[in-house]
Amino acid sequence: MFDVVDKTGDVLARDLAWAEEQGIDLALFPECYLQGHSYDKEIARRRALSLDDPALKSLINRCASGKTTAIIGLFERRGEAICNSAVVVKAGQICGVYAKAHPLESGCVPGTDFPVWTLRDWRFGINICSDLRYPYTAARLARRGAGLICNPVNLMLRPHKAEKWHKPCLSGLQTCAKHTGCWVMSADVVGGNDDGWLSYGSTAIVDPNGVVVAKAKPYSEDVLVFDLPDRQPECGFDQKAPMIAT
Repeated sequence: MFDVVDKTGDVLARDLAWAEEQGIDLALFPECYLQGHSYDKEIARRRALSLDDPALKSLINRCASGKTTAIIGLFERRGEAICNSAVVVKAGQICGVYAKAHPLESGCVPGTDFPVWTLRDWRFGINICSDLRYPYTAARLARRGAGLICNPVNLMLRPHKAEKWHKPCLSGLQTCAKHTGCWVMSADVVGGNDDGWLSYGSTAIVDPNGVVVAKAKPYSEDVLVFDLPDRQPECGFDQKAPMIAT
């Protein structure tokens, strides 16, 4: 959906209510999910919201469940700058934000911080879409103790590009997992838009050995739910944490 933040909020509220009923700890949504993705500078600027925007605060308060932590992609306004960001939300509050370090979107400035959040006995960080082409972005998260890297994706592209990048996206997740020793999960959009662009849907969950343990059905809306096994023994964590990618 594009430029319909209220309707997107309704979908988020519905999905997060379901996630809470299922006992989901962490829910990942696609890149720029809130307002809709664009490579156009003026569209991104028009859609962007600051984190203290009353409309965004109201939406987050309405759609964020009490127990499920959500990662939601959006165009973020920071003064005069625009970032392609993802907010970490829980219990109606924004717990933090990550800005894409290597934006391909015209007019977006790169983020420079690589925060890590704690969820139960796990630590997770975020890379957004093309960030995974640069190994240092995931490596920074792993060095900070992340055992899970969340990758919001938006591969809504012209048909020839969608075909070109569908498989490399999945192999990029696998490479990231093997190089960092982390679990990696992605959440992608699927379907088409009025301009004839399309996305196959590259939502997947990959284990630290690069094995794809769950993958969305192509060309259709899907939800992946997976219980993380014990973390790597050297990290000393042993509690399971269910996660979801939509």
